Amino acid sequence: METVSIDELENSIQPAARICRLTDALGLTDVALNYYELEPGDSFAFAYHSHELQEEVFYIQNGTATFETDDGDVEVGAGELIRFGREEFQRGWNYGDETVVALALGAPQESGTQVTLRYCQHCDQKTDNSLDSADNESAVVARCTDCGTETGRWYQGPMDGTVP
Repeated sequence: METVSIDELENSIQPAARICRLTDALGLTDVALNYYELEPGDSFAFAYHSHELQEEVFYIQNGTATFETDDGDVEVGAGELIRFGREEFQRGWNYGDETVVALALGAPQESGTQVTLRYCQHCDQKTDNSLDSADNESAVVARCTDCGTETGRWYQGPMDGTVP
């Protein structure tokens, strides 16, 4: 048995105000588990994406999350869940005025290849992107894999004016 306090876990660089990775903290071996707090304008992910091997379930505890999908936007409110199958594209946002609090579960734990689509101004379309640490900064940078153009940059905490 393992117990963990979310308040004792470190935040990581994400397009969300807070993400706590619970997988390792709880010693999980078959499922990935993350806790999120999204302030207005924040997102669960760096890009519109899919996972090759993993299906994901989001349980919204507070607020309303809007998920961008191939079938259009889907709103999920407090007390509701949404499931995405393997290779199904999605990206969740907080377009509301209150904080979204959510748990994200993924199984199996290994997600396989992840396709991350972001709009590239140079290519004038959504393209696959790579995510890397910025040189000499505590930041994550997204770059178009076709042309190398930077399509987003995130720092610790809320998005602070980065490109979503």
